[in-house]
Amino acid sequence: MSETPKEIEGSGAHLGDTHEISHDTVVRSRADRPRHGWRAFVYALTGGRFNPGVSASEAEYNAVVRRIRRQLPGAHRIAVTSIKGGVGKTTVTACLGLTLAEHRGDRAVALDANPDAGTLADRLTGEAGVTVRQFLNNIESISSLTDMARFTSLAGRLQVLASDQDPAMSEAFNREEYESVVGVLSRFCNVLLTDSGTGLVHSAMEGTLVAADTLVVVGAPTVDGASRASKTLDWLTAHGHADLVSRAVVVLSCDRTSVDVDTAQIREHFARRCRGVHEIPHDPHLATGGRIDLDALRGSTRDAFLHLAADIADGFGVHAVAVAQK
Repeated sequence: MSETPKEIEGSGAHLGDTHEISHDTVVRSRADRPRHGWRAFVYALTGGRFNPGVSASEAEYNAVVRRIRRQLPGAHRIAVTSIKGGVGKTTVTACLGLTLAEHRGDRAVALDANPDAGTLADRLTGEAGVTVRQFLNNIESISSLTDMARFTSLAGRLQVLASDQDPAMSEAFNREEYESVVGVLSRFCNVLLTDSGTGLVHSAMEGTLVAADTLVVVGAPTVDGASRASKTLDWLTAHGHADLVSRAVVVLSCDRTSVDVDTAQIREHFARRCRGVHEIPHDPHLATGGRIDLDALRGSTRDAFLHLAADIADGFGVHAVAVAQK
């Protein structure tokens, strides 16, 4: 006996009460398409009729990329800093920015706020002729992404805003100016990275800390590198940024290492204080100090920055929710 329209309607209403109609509930799952190795060869050879699925390593990679592509409710500002120079702060900013920009569909920008003629643009694009000073001088006329792009250079999909190369001008870059720049960039970009100077007390750094949603503190698995990173956290906590420290991610740049240093103890120390700890292995391409190309990195280095980017993305929206609940 066939159902009447009324019976069908009632049945549907009942199902609607207990089941949500979405991609996951109504589309039959298929194995991910393999893109590497013999699995990709078999998939291509059979025109997709036979799909052996992805390997365990590729499945892990896909899962990490999905974390990086996490939905972002608004602009997210990432401050990369260190109280000690020469530990790879600019390198971390550059590689993290490139990784986020490569795997996300929205816009990412990296700002060099180093008061000592920073090298972020040199490491990413080699173009430092137009700087944040020109951006500030024309800030009232920037009303579109096209306007903004006149003052940035492009590394892959990452926009780069260079610092002033004249130290006297850079020193004048204060908190008010920094907040003005970030305010404009936030209108057109979803992810903002700031490569800060090594000083924690200059005016622009104060603005960087107040605006930051996520803090990345760069150190090294050495006595001086780890102690300086720890003192950075101490200073921040003592100056009213304890919440920022609890959400911080520590990056240990392993250009300098020693078998005499207990790196496990260093990792444990920072894991107790912050949300995450990541190690970036030594890489010959980064050691040159020249232009950075993600494709030229060793696989282990690319993976390290991929997991760092995923950890950062795990915090997207968390700060905004916490602020809204206060």
